[in-house]
Amino acid sequence: MPETQRRPESRYGNRPTMKDVAARAGVGLKTVSRVVNGEPGVTPETERRVQESIDALGFRRNDSARVLRKGRTATIGLVLEDLADPFYGPLSRAVEEVARAHGALLINGSSAEDPEREQELALALCARRVDGLVVIPAGDDHRYLEPEVRAGVATVFVDRPAGRIDADCVLSDNFGGARAGVAHLVAQGHRRIGFIGDMPRIHTAAERLRGYRAAMEDAGIPVADAWMSLGATDPARVRRAAEEMLSGAAPVTAVFSGNNRVTVTVIRVLAEQVRRTALVAFDDLELADLLQPGVTVVAQDAAALGRTAAERLFRQLDGTLLGPERIELPTRLITRGSGELPPAD
Repeated sequence: MPETQRRPESRYGNRPTMKDVAARAGVGLKTVSRVVNGEPGVTPETERRVQESIDALGFRRNDSARVLRKGRTATIGLVLEDLADPFYGPLSRAVEEVARAHGALLINGSSAEDPEREQELALALCARRVDGLVVIPAGDDHRYLEPEVRAGVATVFVDRPAGRIDADCVLSDNFGGARAGVAHLVAQGHRRIGFIGDMPRIHTAAERLRGYRAAMEDAGIPVADAWMSLGATDPARVRRAAEEMLSGAAPVTAVFSGNNRVTVTVIRVLAEQVRRTALVAFDDLELADLLQPGVTVVAQDAAALGRTAAERLFRQLDGTLLGPERIELPTRLITRGSGELPPAD
């Protein structure tokens, strides 16, 4: 081929192989294999030459074939709702730390709260032969995973339960936490308390609404429809809901916000109001203690959720579990000032 027609070199090149290492060191493939895998039977001088060749070529052992021979890939998958949500940072990190302690690699991805995308991502991870899945479900029908579970893929659901299959799940006490948060507002003298939450089809949103209703019923307070708003957590929707609750002849004197994304917008709306309104938020958030007043929250332990789910997953892989369980972790009310404001009227 003429010089001007020669195909361009690949900018990535080819990875060096054990054959390349053997040729450079002047030894056989079996000798390289022994050095790479830490096996005996190689003289110190030969080992030195092989190691020098490995370093010079930048050779790395291909673990994929090695672990496949053992029937495990030493990888687990994590399907999150939204990688950008601060709540999932410590949860993901905890899963990763448990995986690392078991010599496994974590691969994660986001469903973007889309059930179809969740299914696509979960099955793509299974197609890559992950040993197990930790799933924060976006959908409510997980029968698509039944063939994978039967094939030996360990599966644990976290933050929300699985839909239409019997599976391990690790949850926070969303109902009890919301009930305690609203009861705290009632104890400060509030009777007109608004609730702004996420989409009602989401398990956590539904449970927190149920907790809100229970606390109001416990106090003998009838709930007006105008005091409740569930829907998308985008700022425009939450702002409209908050402004409507805070206006009119009998506005709410307190707000219970259903998650951290809702809370950020509610804080902005409250800062624009002349009248001070009490606030208790489900989920802690960064800098909540530095605001004036600090934000009173119902905190859940995201790291404990992730750690418990991952440990459960590896117990499944070890064969030490008898059957699926539902594990519910407690929440904690942290008082900082916003939830202790008395009614303005």
